This record gives sequence, structure tokens and C-alpha cells, in this order.
Amino acid sequence: MAMTGTDGITVVVAREVAPGREDEFHHWVDDLLAAAQRCPGFLGSGLLEPAPGGAVWHVVYRFDSPEHLAAWEGSAERARLLEHGAEFVHTVAVRRLDGMDAWFAAPAGPPARPPRWKTFLMTATVILVLQFVLSSLLRPLVGDWPLLLRTAAVIIPLVALMTWVVMPRLSHWLAGWLYRSRPS
Repeated sequence: MAMTGTDGITVVVAREVAPGREDEFHHWVDDLLAAAQRCPGFLGSGLLEPAPGGAVWHVVYRFDSPEHLAAWEGSAERARLLEHGAEFVHTVAVRRLDGMDAWFAAPAGPPARPPRWKTFLMTATVILVLQFVLSSLLRPLVGDWPLLLRTAAVIIPLVALMTWVVMPRLSHWLAGWLYRSRPS
């Protein structure tokens, strides 16, 4: 199943598969992700293969809200499937990405974060530019409004643009810079 571009909460589960049980794992994970897909708020899923010679697979799934994610994670069907897989699958790590974490998820492989100074620089620059543009555009419409309402008229579209438009695209376009390590 392919990942979607829709925002939400992404969960990455690293699972170690017992040697020789890979085919069984594939059937099991297909059943697990098919069950998740039937749940309300499901946005997409995927499976990342281990590195050559490795045994750790990354199961990725995405839900639109914490409530829908909690409903899936607390479901009897998921518990039954996890119990069935326990004999050949061992969970080694779980990572949840939402809000700022999702903006800065690495483009490939297990999720990672760029250095904080790069996150700060990129976020501050985007906020500065959006704040300036939105304030300039909205000033004629909201100039006489009370300060709280004027502020809300700028901040609400600013955060929406950052969350769903600017930051996902910008972090993708700047991935080479964001995730580049320092030369040794």
C-alpha cells in the first residue's frame, strides 16, 4: 500500500523477523495493514525492507487523528493479530511523528531529525515570510479589528499554510541540506 500525502499521525514500527519466517511475516503484515485500513481515519501504510543481511522491517501506518489512531491501537482485531505474530515477530522500536516531527521526517529510511539549528532556521524564516505577507495582505481587511482578532486572522492561516502547504514541500525540497552531515 502506498503512503498518502495527507497530514496526520504517522507511526513507524521496527520489527525483527525470525530467520526463515519472512513469508509468514509478509502474510501477517498484509493482514495487519488490511485491518488498519478498515478503521476510521486510516490514511495509508507501507512496509520498508531491512538493509541487506538485516532482519528489521519497518511497518509504517498513518491516521488522521490521535483518537482514530488510539481506536486502532486499542482494537481487539489488532491485539489478535499481534498475538498471532508474536511467535515470529519482535517489535524493537516504535516512533510517532506528528506536528513538527512530521515536517522534518527524513525522506527515506527510518525517520530521523535534522540538526536543531537547521530546524530553527527553516521554521523561523518561513514564519517571518508568511507573517509579513499575510499581515500585509490582510491589513486592509482587519485594520480596525481588536488586536486579538487581527492576530488570529494572521496566525490561523499562517499555521495552516505551514502545516499543509509550505513545510512539507520545503522540507522535501531542502532535504539534501537538512540531512547533510558535517564533513569529517
